[in-house]
Amino acid sequence: MDKYEAMLKLLEEAIQANKAGMNAQKQPAGDEIPVGISNRHVHLSKQDLETLFGCDCQLSQMKDLSQPGQFACKETVTICGPKGAIEKVRILGPVRPQSQVEILTGDCIKLGIPSVVRISGDLAGSPGLTLIGPKGSVQLKEGAIVALRHIHMTLEDAQRLGVRDGQIVDIEFSGERGGIYKNVAVRANNTSALECHLDIEEANAMNMNSLSKITIKK
Repeated sequence: MDKYEAMLKLLEEAIQANKAGMNAQKQPAGDEIPVGISNRHVHLSKQDLETLFGCDCQLSQMKDLSQPGQFACKETVTICGPKGAIEKVRILGPVRPQSQVEILTGDCIKLGIPSVVRISGDLAGSPGLTLIGPKGSVQLKEGAIVALRHIHMTLEDAQRLGVRDGQIVDIEFSGERGGIYKNVAVRANNTSALECHLDIEEANAMNMNSLSKITIKK
């Protein structure tokens, strides 16, 4: 019995040590900031959601995202421009006051619309698109943007990193295809989790993945 209990104790210690090691890998060291990589996606208003998917439709949560309260949905739509269409574009929840389509620069060429780089929510004067769902379609007069790269953080993170909300900074990645990205917006508030958001084209250009970390260049 003593040997059995000793083996159980060693096994439990090994499991706890492994968990601690995995958690340590997830935590950014020093000034390192985790990278979140985004593909094209859609945010919908409640009215547009009901037009596309039927009255009283509720978004079906598929998985939580890194930012608190945000989630990927099972629902997808087709987005259409003057020259082409892209199917199965994922919807992210929850609903917003105004529908917004975040696409890649390459998507703009396929769709036949200008590539307009904006911070999320800054939609005035941006191109429009048609959204097609299983129950109907919506013609957006504006709302299609290429997201300005940005860093989410808390106010405490901002103080620690020596930046402020709304500041534009440069970031550096030290991988084998690493480099510097300019024009990165700081988005600091107490409802965010620390993460630098890049789209998949930007991440691929520097060979980044979900485990990559960046630093703010000073």
